[in-house]
Amino acid sequence: MTAQHLTGQPLTDAPHTAPVPESLDEEELATAFARGDEQALSGAYHRWGRLVYTLALRSLGDAAEAEDVTQVVFLAAWRGRAGFAPERGALAAWLVGITRRKIADALHARTRRADLVAAAGAVVSTQDRSGEPDAVLDRVLIRQELSKLPATQRRVLSLAYYNDLTQTQIAEVTGLPLGTVKSHTRRGLHGLNRHLQDVAGNSSRS
Repeated sequence: MTAQHLTGQPLTDAPHTAPVPESLDEEELATAFARGDEQALSGAYHRWGRLVYTLALRSLGDAAEAEDVTQVVFLAAWRGRAGFAPERGALAAWLVGITRRKIADALHARTRRADLVAAAGAVVSTQDRSGEPDAVLDRVLIRQELSKLPATQRRVLSLAYYNDLTQTQIAEVTGLPLGTVKSHTRRGLHGLNRHLQDVAGNSSRS
């Protein structure tokens, strides 16, 4: 279930008022949410989706990315509802906590992509200052060069770059220890940089 499914329309066009369930106060809505009532999920989205979206937009500065984070927040909240206890705090505050974590994940994903691009981009300007780095760092080239790395390094970098997974998430997906994931990431970036240096060097000699 996604935020689109909850409203039938993108969040940016969603109404500000909650169509369902109007009769529930916040405590009743929280209790219904905790016991797995899907109507309560819709109600929570309509009541606090705008708040979550606004927090994401202010931190990320990108409407599409903020919409994605909003969907991820409500999906995470629904899947993790067993960890929400209405007697320990308000549902809105719990959602804000999830929002802050998902915003941090989105910012970390940007950093991972930037690290990969920086490792590759270091070889560009010294070879041909008239060219744009993006012309060398497009996904086709990166995919080609990733294919030359050892299988584990290739998988770790691909999960980080194409799937936006954190190193902790990569460890969970692959079953590798976190320290091993970090080592493969570091070695993979070095290897990718070396391969792209070779590409740039061959290009400058042609």
